[in-house]
Amino acid sequence: MQQRSNISASVPPSAPVTAAKRPAKNSVQWLFQNVVWLWLAALVIVFGVLNPFFFTVSNLQNVLVQATVLGLLALAVSLPLMVAEIDLSIASNMGFSAAIGAIISTRLGMSPAIGVPLGIAAATAIGFFNGLCVTRLRMVSLIQTLAVMIVLQGSLLAVTQGNTISDMPNSFIWIGQYTIGNWPVMPVVFLVALIGMGFMLRKTVLGRSLYATGGNALAANSAGIRVNRVKVIAFTLSGFLSGVAGYLLAAWQMAITSDQGEGFLLYAIAAPIIGGVSVFGGRGGAAGILGGVLLLTVIHVGLAITSVPSFYVQMIGGVLIFIAVAVDAIRVNFVAQ
Repeated sequence: MQQRSNISASVPPSAPVTAAKRPAKNSVQWLFQNVVWLWLAALVIVFGVLNPFFFTVSNLQNVLVQATVLGLLALAVSLPLMVAEIDLSIASNMGFSAAIGAIISTRLGMSPAIGVPLGIAAATAIGFFNGLCVTRLRMVSLIQTLAVMIVLQGSLLAVTQGNTISDMPNSFIWIGQYTIGNWPVMPVVFLVALIGMGFMLRKTVLGRSLYATGGNALAANSAGIRVNRVKVIAFTLSGFLSGVAGYLLAAWQMAITSDQGEGFLLYAIAAPIIGGVSVFGGRGGAAGILGGVLLLTVIHVGLAITSVPSFYVQMIGGVLIFIAVAVDAIRVNFVAQ
């Protein structure tokens, strides 16, 4: 009896220790789950202190415009990532489809109301083709989309003949130049796409199927989900978003170069990963993607206006991205466990 009472008396002291550790762990988890937004807020403050121009309305408008194209590409690359695939052709698809739409609207003399949808349709078809290759032919998406990327880069060079297309009509470029009360309209497209993406992922059968396919394709297939169809849809939507991004970039720049969009690929891949989209599939959300896009955009704009020499900008930006990804990896592999 005496031994039993000693054992029972030794149990209560451990309970407060466990209760004390739990809030601490929850606090650390919250910190790492919102690290993108905390990192973003810290950089905004730093850049604002270094150059007060960063807090001006004109600079905010610049950030929103630059985030639009990158944001649409980040959404495009997120869809294949969520089903544990990858699409390296999105940036090249963006440039090529924009050139197709511009050529139809200029050299062929058709209305942009026809040329722009045809250009976006071409990008969507390329995404559909990628999906068929990955699912029906069982090609490795990394290599298959890399090959398509190279083909599209060459095709863009061929259709432009190495020249810049700049004679686009006002009806083609209006969305990139139009403002309401000095606020650009173009970011509204990204906002609509972001809301649509969030709704699809959280409220639709397709969204749940994307998560399930990326989390465990074999289990998803056993549960009755048509895994190949889901992957084809993911690649097709990725192509569509790439086409929209290409048109907006062309309308904003009022020109299409022979290497249009080549500098966007790595940042478009980095943004959703920083925002919590897993390269192994099954994880991610629209809010995190937005955070990653804004973080990369703020880094670029902030470095550009703080008198950092141009030959250091890319290096410093890469270091900041590395830190952000490293913190996200810690959150996923250690803190969340």
